[in-house]
Amino acid sequence: MRKVFFRTLLFLALAVFIEGDFLFAQTTPEYTQSEYYYYNFTIEKIFSHRLGYIVLYRKASNKLVRTYIPLDWFNTIGGKGEIVYLGSGPEWPSMIVYYKNGEFSHVRLRIRRDRTHLTWGIVPFNVNADELFQDIEELKLEL
Repeated sequence: MRKVFFRTLLFLALAVFIEGDFLFAQTTPEYTQSEYYYYNFTIEKIFSHRLGYIVLYRKASNKLVRTYIPLDWFNTIGGKGEIVYLGSGPEWPSMIVYYKNGEFSHVRLRIRRDRTHLTWGIVPFNVNADELFQDIEELKLEL
């Protein structure tokens, strides 16, 4: 009788020890899904124009695509554009396009400050890109 009592007591103590850790575990907050999502593109070439930036990026199928980003998006705090200048480290320039609830929110260009970097290009004088920067409200991306 004594053996049964001690075995039962040992079994209950072991069960509380093994299963009781949930009593002292911290509860984690519920994960909420963000209303933002983004696409990150490698910049192959960026051209500075008096009305904005012409960005050549590589889409998923390895095809080069061109987009036009107006300069006035970068002139105001909290505007549609942000520039982050990279140093001389190994980071490669990129374009991150953010969407909020499925609609374009803003773009972040991570580019080299040094304009002699091979990702910077010059728009030829005979190219008239003025009309390409007109009436751009959001970026239309090719994925």
